[in-house]
Amino acid sequence: MRVLVIGGGGREHALSLALARDPSVQALFASPGNPGIGGVAELLPAGDPVAVARQVSADLVVIGPEAPLVAGVADDLRAAGFVVFGPSAAAARIEGSKAFAKDVMLAAGIPTARHWVCETPGELATALDAVTPPYVVKHDELAAGKGVVVTRDRREAEQHAAGHRVVVEEFLDGPEVSLFCVTDGATVVPLLAAQDFKRVGDGDVGPNTGGMGAYAPLPWAPAGLADDVAKTIVQPVVDEMAGRGTPFSGLLYAGLALTVSGPMVIEFNARFGDPETQVVLPLLESPIATLLQAAANGRLAEHPPLTWRSGAAVTVVVASDGYPGAPRTGDEICGVEAAERVEATTVIHAGTARDGDGRLVTAGGRVLAVTSVGADLAGARQSAYAAVDCIDIRGGHHRTDIADRAARGTIALPG
Repeated sequence: MRVLVIGGGGREHALSLALARDPSVQALFASPGNPGIGGVAELLPAGDPVAVARQVSADLVVIGPEAPLVAGVADDLRAAGFVVFGPSAAAARIEGSKAFAKDVMLAAGIPTARHWVCETPGELATALDAVTPPYVVKHDELAAGKGVVVTRDRREAEQHAAGHRVVVEEFLDGPEVSLFCVTDGATVVPLLAAQDFKRVGDGDVGPNTGGMGAYAPLPWAPAGLADDVAKTIVQPVVDEMAGRGTPFSGLLYAGLALTVSGPMVIEFNARFGDPETQVVLPLLESPIATLLQAAANGRLAEHPPLTWRSGAAVTVVVASDGYPGAPRTGDEICGVEAAERVEATTVIHAGTARDGDGRLVTAGGRVLAVTSVGADLAGARQSAYAAVDCIDIRGGHHRTDIADRAARGTIALPG
């Protein structure tokens, strides 16, 4: 089949690499893509997705980022007759509005934190008075993974809320887990659970980011976690969305906290997560294009069970100077080729571009995701950091503790 990927970040590079491995994919295109994606797909300029899909006669269109999904790009493509992996704008509201997502969860009986929707300073004060710190304050709208603050400082919570409609939640205590589920609006197929690292600094300090690294699988998680969450949390949400007349077809991503009371939902997203995609898809043995096509065509129940390779994957994000505040761009990136010579390592491009002289330069906050696969987390982690040491970006930075506690077996479940 001829497949078009919409987007140009690390998630889309990881998706493109997985699609390129699928024997059913005869031609792969990306719009706009990035220099890394250009190694496995034909890059097309950003433009009207319908026009681009027509240009390449796409048999399947895979939409990567959340913004076009919330804006209704999947609807436009379907109206033009294309097969699309990605939810409608109405269904993507589960990510586009935290308040809407909470309403869906309550209707479906999903375990989640108590919450308050606040539009005025008075409502915010009432909500903050009702919870015990740390305060959790979320912008109701899309915020590229940086719309959430978790703090014991009430003034910081109030400043984060200023000028926004926000959702205030009770804090959920327990290790966080990301679970991707492919769905066609009726059937739900879970992928591997992963864990990402949101804070910019080692030891989970500093401001939130889009994600500084991830690993999969989770050796410390309860056996059968993915299947249990798919059955008791994701399936009821999919059923609730269908019952509302807005079926969710695409990738439903559950962000969870494993609390003393069991898994509870922190948030839902309407697409593959970044950087978790970079560690989940390298472990998937099943052809991904046929999986996504089955979901897009409403035939997921007919798809064979997924198969996974043994071992583990770790990805470490290398970020630009200034990230997550005001990242500097245009700095030369050196050492990518040397990094990819490390065993079982792939350098996934996120914020990269070519300058007028053809040099690879930084073009965003999160620049690269260095991903390694190993027999276990310790081996994958060792390779990933050996490869990161090859990368040279002026002012570039990364966390040094990705998957460290999991590899050492020091993560404990509450209770």
